[in-house]
Amino acid sequence: MTTILIALIAVLCVAVVALAAVLLHYNVHRTAQRDVTRARRILFPFVANALSSRALDAALRLAHAENATLVPIFLARVPLHLPLDAPLPRQSGIALPLQEAIEHRAIEFEVPVDARIERGRTYRHALRRTIAHERFDRIVIAAASQGSHGFDAETVAWLLNQAPGEIVVLRPNKQETLTPPGRSRHQRRRVPALAAR
Repeated sequence: MTTILIALIAVLCVAVVALAAVLLHYNVHRTAQRDVTRARRILFPFVANALSSRALDAALRLAHAENATLVPIFLARVPLHLPLDAPLPRQSGIALPLQEAIEHRAIEFEVPVDARIERGRTYRHALRRTIAHERFDRIVIAAASQGSHGFDAETVAWLLNQAPGEIVVLRPNKQETLTPPGRSRHQRRRVPALAAR
């Protein structure tokens, strides 16, 4: 009788260990799936004349290394006399070719892109709206320097104080803007300068 009882206890112990192993495997697998579903996202805000190809390439290299999605966000200023959701055909005409150029460049880096347009009364207001409702792990932003376009020091300082998460500020050492597909640098339409405030 004791032999049968010892055998029964041994079988129960083996069953408990097997059940614990299955549950552990299930939990590890479920956590891995959750991590895959929550892919990393890198925001890349830019304005009409401040799309630095060097800053974009740095953001794409970072996104490729982290297996992240690049989220280029064109910041559109809406004048005060218009409603915030008013159509902006001129700015759309600028944003769409630039976003297309970003997507073409991202193909070379094998990085997925989820392009957006964010409206605001100022560029800072558009940035505030972006960080309020977008999910992201990092922001990559191009700072202005002599001879290059980008966000001014005040806007960069504001972003560093207001935005959660990691922020990478790049200051290209010379001006190189991205050209939309189908246009050479000489054919590119002149875009009026826009202050990044």
